[in-house]
Amino acid sequence: MAREGLRFTRFYAAAPVCAPARCSLMTGLHGGHAFVRDNLELPGEGQLALPANTVTLPKLLQQAGYETAMVGKWGLGGPRTSGEPKAQGFDQWFGYYCQRQAQTYFPDHLWRDGKKVPLAGNREDGESGTQYSPDLFLEEVEGFLRRPHAKPYFLYLPFTLPHLALQPEEEDLAPYRERFDETPYRGEYGYVPHETPRAAYAALISRLDKDVGRVLDLLKETGAEENTLVLFVSDNGPTSDMGGVDTRFFNSTGGLRGRKGTVYEGGIRVPLIARWPARVPAGKTSAWLGAHYDLLPTLLEVAGVSVPAGLDGLSFAAELRGERAPEHEFLLWEFHGYGGQQAVRTGRWKGVRTDLLSEISSLELYDLEASEREAKNVAAENPEVVARLLALLGREHTPSREFPFPLLDLAIPRSGGF
Repeated sequence: MAREGLRFTRFYAAAPVCAPARCSLMTGLHGGHAFVRDNLELPGEGQLALPANTVTLPKLLQQAGYETAMVGKWGLGGPRTSGEPKAQGFDQWFGYYCQRQAQTYFPDHLWRDGKKVPLAGNREDGESGTQYSPDLFLEEVEGFLRRPHAKPYFLYLPFTLPHLALQPEEEDLAPYRERFDETPYRGEYGYVPHETPRAAYAALISRLDKDVGRVLDLLKETGAEENTLVLFVSDNGPTSDMGGVDTRFFNSTGGLRGRKGTVYEGGIRVPLIARWPARVPAGKTSAWLGAHYDLLPTLLEVAGVSVPAGLDGLSFAAELRGERAPEHEFLLWEFHGYGGQQAVRTGRWKGVRTDLLSEISSLELYDLEASEREAKNVAAENPEVVARLLALLGREHTPSREFPFPLLDLAIPRSGGF
């Protein structure tokens, strides 16, 4: 895709874990304004549901005459809630409601348009089985792309590869057997044991590569390639080393600080590749600074749909045409998990605050042009930059009933609107 399209070198997840990142992608709002600001587990199946009146990307495209479909993991509401995919604008969908369930590739059931689909042959605990969810997802995608479409379509594919647990298929694992020094993973930190965990992780990544390639092949086979923009992006940085995963061995962050769950660069810097033959410049890179919440306005502009007011995202459609897109004044993260965190980036400067659920911590300041590794806190040498970034964090924070920051919220009058 990078050889045939445009690779963004300064793109970010909107949050360092799953649900809030996906909420921002769907709504065009950063973490200081979005409804979902952490993974909030609820009884039963599914996470905190998006409210019924949420303005989402699939709703806007659906209203503009697009057919909308999703295959993969949702994570923004369970069965019979306002956050169901169909209630949020998807005409059809197949996959997992719940991100807990999506930690296995052998679930005992999936869902299709709100109806449970039992998967015979898969164990109830998800440890093994005969029906592999990535295979099922690819079959669903193939069926969707091969059938005739009376309308233009938006297809959202939140695949789960690579994700806990380590459950590759043998054909994907075979090329990596005996390639690495291995210490068998016995399940001591949760998830499924595996005799060759490094090989298993490599196999899952290669399987994702193969599945994305199959989607591109299908677009070509069905004659849709030259009329279809494809974007590939991740929902957060690599996981901490648990469940047998060894991201240190694979240098998964490229030397950046932090992992999934932190607002340091390693937790939120993600790939973005855009591919559209004859439309998007091939083999190029873009240093445009953006985040998940920019995808909504960008896709709406590409589709010729009016962009609603009040978004935090900016369209980078001009970058896709080889032109210069408008620049953000700042990017902002507010994350309720892992002790409560905030971050803001403006130009070369990035500010980070952690442990905000227990104290109003001082702002760490990093000069990302000097070093992206965030090794040296230069706050003491730049008090005027610190003051400016703190003002942005204060201005952009809105209180949330579901994800309260008591110490940050004290100065903000509460109303019934949140």
